[in-house]
Amino acid sequence: MNVKISKTEKIIKSDAQIILFDDKSDLKKINFSDEEIKYFKNKVSEDKKCFSLNLLDKDLYFIYIKAEKEKHYTDENIRKAAFKINNELNSAKSKKILLINAETDSKNTYSFLEGFLLSNYSFNKYFFKEKDNKTKYVEEVKIFDKTLKTSSLEKLLTIIEGVYIARDLVNEPFNSLNSIDLSKKIKELSNEAGFEAEILNKKQIEALKMGGILAVNKASDIPPTFTIMQWKPEKHKNEKPIIIVGKGIVFDSGGYSLKPGQYMEDMKIDMAGAAATIATLYIVSKLKLPVYLIGFVPSTDNLIGKNGYVPGDIITMHNGMTVEIKNTDAEGRLILADALSYAKKYNPALVIDLATLTGAASRAIGDLACAMMTNADKKVRKTFRKSGNETFERVMEFPLWKEYNDMIKSDIADLKNIGGAEAGHITAAKFLENFTDYPWVHLDIAPNASLDKLSDYRGKGATGIPVRLLINFIENFI
Repeated sequence: MNVKISKTEKIIKSDAQIILFDDKSDLKKINFSDEEIKYFKNKVSEDKKCFSLNLLDKDLYFIYIKAEKEKHYTDENIRKAAFKINNELNSAKSKKILLINAETDSKNTYSFLEGFLLSNYSFNKYFFKEKDNKTKYVEEVKIFDKTLKTSSLEKLLTIIEGVYIARDLVNEPFNSLNSIDLSKKIKELSNEAGFEAEILNKKQIEALKMGGILAVNKASDIPPTFTIMQWKPEKHKNEKPIIIVGKGIVFDSGGYSLKPGQYMEDMKIDMAGAAATIATLYIVSKLKLPVYLIGFVPSTDNLIGKNGYVPGDIITMHNGMTVEIKNTDAEGRLILADALSYAKKYNPALVIDLATLTGAASRAIGDLACAMMTNADKKVRKTFRKSGNETFERVMEFPLWKEYNDMIKSDIADLKNIGGAEAGHITAAKFLENFTDYPWVHLDIAPNASLDKLSDYRGKGATGIPVRLLINFIENFI
C-alpha cells in the first residue's frame, strides 16, 4: 500500500481536508460558520456535488452525498468523486490529508476510501528514474469518523492490497513474467498470506494428460505450469470447496492464427484471470475468511514456433474428449477446459472460471460489465448480480442454450475449438461447459480487465476486475 491510512479521534492539521456531508449533517460541529454553511449549500444547489475551496493554510474539498434510488449508484458516485479529488490532491502535491465524515453513514467513508485508494494506484517501476516519475503524492490519510469500525477499515485495506497485486501482475511485461515467473510469484504470495500452493511442472502436466495446456505450449521454450492454491481453515462454512480457475496465458500472439499487430501489443494482459484468482486467494487468506477455497492457474504463453500446434490438429484433453483446432488464437478455452475437468476430482460446490476470453464479449457489452454464463442455480445468479452492483463490477448474463453446442461440433472430433462469427463469447463458454459436471460460472472479463484509456478510479491499464466482485460474492454466498 502506497498510502498510510489510520483513524483519528480529533480534527487535526493537514494539507487538505475532505468533508463528506448530506442534508442531515451539522457542519457547525466542524467549526464552519452560518455564512460558510450557506455558501456550501448554494454550491450544492448549483448541482455541484463535489467542489473545493482554497484557504491560506489548506485546501477544502466537499462531497455532498445525495441518496440515489438504487443504493449502489450512491456508492459509485462517491467513488467517482474520490477519483476526482485524488487527481486534484496529487496535482497540488498534497501529502497529508484529513477525511471528515460529517455524521453521514460510515459506508460513505468506506466508498470514498475505496475510490480514493483505487485511484491512487500507479505502475512506474520501469521508468529510468522511478522517483523522478512519481505521479502520486498523497502519503497519509487520517480519518475522522466516529462510526467507522477499525475492522472495516483493515478489511478494505487488505482488499485494495489484493487489487494492487492483480494490477501489478497484469501490468508486468512478458519478459519479466512468464509461466515460471508467475508460479514463483504465487509461491511468494502464498508464504506471505498463508494459503497453500503446489506447482505442477511439465512432466506432471503430461502425466495428467492435459492436452490443451500442452498443445498451446508446444511452440514455447518455456514450459507450462499448473498451480493449485488452497485455503482451508479449520472452521470453514462450506463442506465442498469453491474453486476459481484463472486463465494464465502470459502472452498471446495468436499462434499460427496470428493476431493483427494492434490486437497483439497488449497481450501481456491475457493472464488477468490468473491474476484475479491469485489476488482473491491472497485476500481471503489474509482476512482469514471461513471459506474452503481452491484456485487453479494453468499457465503458458501462446507463440509461433516450428513445433507449434496448427489449425487442423486434433488434440486429446484431460477428460479424454478430442478437439479439432480451427483457430490457434482460441487457446484460452483449451487450457481452461483441462483445469475445469481436473476440478471434478474435488467434487466442488461451485467452480468459477475467469478469463480474458473473447473480443465478442467486449463488442456485446462494452467495458461496463463482465459477461457471465452459468449452469448454476438462482441463488448463484442472484448473488453474483447483487455483488456486481455492490462493487460496481457488474455482470451481464447470457444464455447457454443447447443449440449453441451445435456451433462447435466437429465432423472429425468431439468438438472444435471455435464456432462461427456470431455469439463468440457464448460458444466459447459452451465449449467450456462440456468439461464440467458441477455448478459452474464463466466470467469473460475481456471487456474490463484492462482499459486503454483512463476510466475514473478503475484507472488505465489493468483494473483488478473482478477481485472485489469475487470477495463480495464469496462472503454473500457461504
